[in-house]
Amino acid sequence: MKTWRNASLAVTAAAVMALTTACGQDSGSQSPNGQSVGAANPAEQPADNGYGSADKGYGDEAAAQAAPKAAGQLAVWDSKKLGKVVTDSAGFTLYRFDKDTAEPPKSNCDGDCANAWPVVPASGATAAPGTDSSMVGEVERADGSKQLTLGGWPMYRYAKDTKAGDAKGQGVGGTWFASAADGKKAAPGGAEEEGAGAEAGAPADLAGMSVRKDAKLGDVVVDSNGMTVYRFNKDSAWPMKTACTGACLEKWPAVPPVEKNDTEGILKKGFVVFDRPDGIKQQTIDCWPVYTFSGDAKPGDTNGQGVGGTWYAVSPEGKMVGATK
Repeated sequence: MKTWRNASLAVTAAAVMALTTACGQDSGSQSPNGQSVGAANPAEQPADNGYGSADKGYGDEAAAQAAPKAAGQLAVWDSKKLGKVVTDSAGFTLYRFDKDTAEPPKSNCDGDCANAWPVVPASGATAAPGTDSSMVGEVERADGSKQLTLGGWPMYRYAKDTKAGDAKGQGVGGTWFASAADGKKAAPGGAEEEGAGAEAGAPADLAGMSVRKDAKLGDVVVDSNGMTVYRFNKDSAWPMKTACTGACLEKWPAVPPVEKNDTEGILKKGFVVFDRPDGIKQQTIDCWPVYTFSGDAKPGDTNGQGVGGTWYAVSPEGKMVGATK
């Protein structure tokens, strides 16, 4: 009995040490409210998030029908193969179906089709930073539920996409395609940006998170679209908490999860995903939640710098650039 108790205490101590070192000391562990990014399956979400798990994934048709997952804060992922692809807040690709219509919006995917291509609910979805919010809408389905639309096109996920960044549904049946921000088919070379309201002049082939040298601020972190990344000085890293919710989050969208190996020049320590209380998955640097600013219209803008004396651009080490100590 004593041997078992000693072993139990040792395991508990090891767990506490792992949690402590994740935020601020070492990058190899999880934080209390976050998950490490960059493991064997770096972008795969935990089992209770409704997709990506063996027993609750989109491949589980009953789960897909019973509990469709809200998209939350949309994001745009710059895929070298597909172009600028819209994802949900957890990094899962959104698709459009050629047999649907946008004018008027109408879904023609029900039954077995909707099992393979889970419908994205309209509730709670907000436009990706730097895109035209008027493109976000909804359509009433035959069962009375509301489905998210972009540019009038109904949005879906794909059951066989098991982790963030997957796009296994691209081209399936010659009718399913990853969506751009305006509901058009995403396409490399910028063709998907016509009418999308996406920012002009975004640097090509940026990593999911990288560093830009700003003339006034020095080295600052940017996302895959070249948009400046910010920190909020009312947040905390340990324990990991956010003070930006509701209307704040609409103005300061949470940066979606980024794979650790899809970064350039960013501190890897404490590079974990924060499971926010509102269900949104948010990237952190050194365990600090990071955001973009809706007031930044194009890459290189730093209009969020110093707003309210609480918002600051982020350095590659996760520090607030220009904040008074």
